[in-house]
Amino acid sequence: MEGKAQKPSRARSRPSMIDTAIRIGLVILLVYASARIVLPFAFLLIWSAILSVMLHPLHARLAPRIGNRGSAFVIGLLGVALMLGPTAVLVTSLATSLYSLISSLQGQDIAIPAAPPWLDGIPLVGQKIKEFWTQIASNLPAALAKYGHLVGGPLAWLASFAGGLALAELSFVLSFVIAAILLAYSEPAAAFARRLLERVTGDDARAEQLLALTAATIRGVGLGVVGVAVIQSLLLGLGFFAIGIQAAGPLTLIALLLGIIQIPLILLTLPVVAYVFLTEPTQPAVIFLIWNVIIGLSDNVLRPLMLGRGLEVPMPIILFGVIGGMVAEGLLGLFVGPVLLAVTYVLMLEWLEQHHA
Repeated sequence: MEGKAQKPSRARSRPSMIDTAIRIGLVILLVYASARIVLPFAFLLIWSAILSVMLHPLHARLAPRIGNRGSAFVIGLLGVALMLGPTAVLVTSLATSLYSLISSLQGQDIAIPAAPPWLDGIPLVGQKIKEFWTQIASNLPAALAKYGHLVGGPLAWLASFAGGLALAELSFVLSFVIAAILLAYSEPAAAFARRLLERVTGDDARAEQLLALTAATIRGVGLGVVGVAVIQSLLLGLGFFAIGIQAAGPLTLIALLLGIIQIPLILLTLPVVAYVFLTEPTQPAVIFLIWNVIIGLSDNVLRPLMLGRGLEVPMPIILFGVIGGMVAEGLLGLFVGPVLLAVTYVLMLEWLEQHHA
């Protein structure tokens, strides 16, 4: 009798296991299919979400006056205008300079000045640097034949980076459009994120805390670090273009990199100012110097205004985010990388502290 009683229970458990396996398989299939659709746009969607979080305080101020969708439309329109205006000029100049450099190196027709005399005064490595510089300046084809394998990889990356600048410009425009849509539906999006975190953590208060921490970190790094760097680099780039420097685009990108990594911009502007004083009349050179000094000191005013109450993130995290994001996704990754790594770092610290407690 006992054997007969066990047979029906086993028969009932077998379909249950099959049903569970089918459900798990369907979930895996749906996740895989969705991932294949979303992954090509992952960085674009992440940057759009970051933009929407950064711009939400502005949206919250405008929405009571012009409506929820009106505020999102105005913010999106201003963002697209900003991307199609100065950024388009910057990207075009940057692409032209990179292509000119690559073509000159490949055609071996680039002119390199003689090594400066002060290189001899550098201990240990000064003489070697001067010999290497002299060899390149006197016989560039021979130097490229000897050291070409060392610069082949960087040149290929530069060519790929320059080719992706137009796509990056389009990505920035689309990101503001998507961010405006997210702002228009900010309350449902925030409710979805809250429910998702509640499901993961199993605690309503904990989910609310993590959501607030993530938003504060995004605004702190996105506005206080990336935002200030963007403003300063664009203003410096305006000065570079106004004074007529040919490499204005690459210099603006270098200023953006230094600003995000939080390295003083004087390391870049001081040699540029010296070059302008050597090549331009005194009056425009003095105006250019004053402009660079004002922009270099402006972070003391901009950072407290834009930083808010975001958590401090160590500079190596920002540095790795900048380099890794730029290598992985080009110009768009330059902005997404540091913010994404900063959020991951802060949430990891919070998890470790909670586990320790």
